Amino acid sequence: MTSVPTPIPSRTQYVQEEIKHRILTGQLRPGQALVETDLAAQFGVSKTPVREALKTLAGTGLVVMNQYKGVTVRMVDADMAREVYDVRLLLEPEALRRTVRRRASLDAARDALQRAATATDTAQRSLANREFHRALYVPCGNPLLGKMLDEVRDQAALVSAVAWAADPSWEREATEHREILELALAGDAQGASRALRDHIASFVRRAFPETSQALEETGEQDS
Repeated sequence: MTSVPTPIPSRTQYVQEEIKHRILTGQLRPGQALVETDLAAQFGVSKTPVREALKTLAGTGLVVMNQYKGVTVRMVDADMAREVYDVRLLLEPEALRRTVRRRASLDAARDALQRAATATDTAQRSLANREFHRALYVPCGNPLLGKMLDEVRDQAALVSAVAWAADPSWEREATEHREILELALAGDAQGASRALRDHIASFVRRAFPETSQALEETGEQDS
């Protein structure tokens, strides 16, 4: 008999989403300490939902829990970026190829692209960017593949937030997104997959030059 997951209490869910939002929009910086009592006071809750929210965020890779240093926002460096983007390079282009070959609807991707174009702040653009990529891989026909990509989605967004803070590249990425979507809508599964791989690799290569060799080796193995 399959067990039913226990729903997350609403207060914990609220605190979790608020902390995640602050991390992904740069309000909470990598390496910054997250003190339970301070967060509880800010959100008007007890320490229990804060503690549970932080445990969940540690599971997604956004925060780090240390016995001696407490809880901190995860640091972003070249090694972390390489790990996350290696997974994306291996899985996301293949998921999009399958989505296109299945002739699945890409309306959600088109809507996300439009929201990104009309966004008025970094938080809105970041959310729209994440939704665009997710709309490309979720309809791939393999729920497990989609789940695996979902598991690195928050970490990828953290890498992006740090990179955008140092070098905003929204316009360049928006152009690449449009090209990917056009190829996908035209039914060019291989072309869309290749364009997505180039998009992912070029972003992390610009933001973290130290990862270039590893990403190039990944591309060579895939070709």
